Amino acid sequence: MFNRTSLQAAAALASISLVSGCSLFSDGESTGEQRIVVGTTSSPTTLDPAAAWDNSWELYRNVFQTLVSFPTGSTTPQSDAADCKFSDTASRIFECKLLDGLTFSNGHKLDAKAVQYSIERIRTIDADGGPNGMLGSLDKIETVDDRTVVFKLNKPDATFPFVLATPAMSLVDPADYPADKLREDGKLTGSGPYVLDEYVEGDKAELTKNPTYKGFADRKNGGVTIRYFKESEAMVTALREKEIDATYRGLTAEEVVDLQEDTPANEKLQLVESTGADIRYLVFNARDSSVAKEPVRKAIAQIVDREELVDKAYKGTAEPLYSMVPKGIAGHTTEFFDAFGEPSVTKAKSILRGAGITKPVELTFWYTTDRYGSGTALEFAELKRQLDASGLFKVTLRSKPWKEFAAGYQKGEYPVFGRGWFPDFPDADNFIAPFVGKQNALGTPYVSPRITDEILPKSRRESDRGAAAEEFKEAQEIMVDDVRLLPLWQGKLYIAAGEDIAGGERALDPQTVMQMWELSRRTSW
Repeated sequence: MFNRTSLQAAAALASISLVSGCSLFSDGESTGEQRIVVGTTSSPTTLDPAAAWDNSWELYRNVFQTLVSFPTGSTTPQSDAADCKFSDTASRIFECKLLDGLTFSNGHKLDAKAVQYSIERIRTIDADGGPNGMLGSLDKIETVDDRTVVFKLNKPDATFPFVLATPAMSLVDPADYPADKLREDGKLTGSGPYVLDEYVEGDKAELTKNPTYKGFADRKNGGVTIRYFKESEAMVTALREKEIDATYRGLTAEEVVDLQEDTPANEKLQLVESTGADIRYLVFNARDSSVAKEPVRKAIAQIVDREELVDKAYKGTAEPLYSMVPKGIAGHTTEFFDAFGEPSVTKAKSILRGAGITKPVELTFWYTTDRYGSGTALEFAELKRQLDASGLFKVTLRSKPWKEFAAGYQKGEYPVFGRGWFPDFPDADNFIAPFVGKQNALGTPYVSPRITDEILPKSRRESDRGAAAEEFKEAQEIMVDDVRLLPLWQGKLYIAAGEDIAGGERALDPQTVMQMWELSRRTSW
């Protein structure tokens, strides 16, 4: 029978499992030697970590190690290849002691020099679209002995361990990876849970257990085949025809809803849901006359009905978001709801009239057609409907493919546009810092000295990230007052799998990167 667990119950079960360390099925019901086949529409752009700040991380997490990582259930970095800690009280000296006897899959030694080499080559190569931008607080790296490496920062930065935990900081063998250019032989050498036996771009990746692996991952299968699909429809068909055991990224809202139905096509399938950390939001370019006035932006914020938006555009596969920091991340608040309450045309009209605006405001909203899925067009159609129906706005929609769209917003060409954010690491800093300042990730300067010069630097001195909650709350209060960004919704994550596959609810780490080692096949019912 198809597992028809409700979305809310599935989410609760996933949450309980993450906290308690339980699986849907007991350890005695699974075997560690059978191979699992996973389908996804998210294929790597490169096999070299020095060049990737994208979905290539999903492969890296399973074949490389990082010094620290996010074991299932953890939202703070834990030991992976090393035991690490700040050795000072100012969060400027981060020291790591490698586990004893580490080697790469080719037998070469993984020592402190290899760690230093791995991180420094990221900075040396400085690849377009690569992760060098994440290392802005790093001053220099020193090796004390074969197992000890010290990172000295140019300013206090308690988020640095989170950066080191990203797959971007994967450890590579100096013998196989050039110091000043990318590796180009189409191969990969790591020290992670699996070895990449075969890789066919756009088709598949064959992973087998790394016999020399030392780390936190408890591999519950004998190996994994990752199949890359161009279209989600073909992936779902492969699942139903038992050509794959599970899906990872790529299910559309319509497919998720369809998979919940009790139909013959869904027999012997299960759907596991958990809260995602990806968000969608509107950006207001205050240099454009149409949204330069704060009351205009606040009136838009007062009208937008997020509940109706996610219902119509995403059929419940997303949830309303009332702050830039999503649910599940320490520092999450509901500041936009606290400030604006329920959607109200009456209140929006009062805001505009108080600013002397009596005629409908003409706006142009831009979105990308090919980056965030088919729901984007429906989302913007619904935003237009809501604002036009108020009688206070007249919205024109415009769209472009991602490459052209990105070039446009980086030049500041769009008055209002939609963006998405997939976090680099699960910390509130990563949902605030990238969007504020003269040079930000949006191409539209958002100058807020209180946030950039005081709040963020103060929060980065707190190695206990929970202790920075007040700083993040104040930052979000300022963002609500300015309304330069309008959070809309937060995604949910779904894994569809055969009913004999266990561990789906544990396979997604806080970066929403698939931990393939958690998947197993049940051998008894």
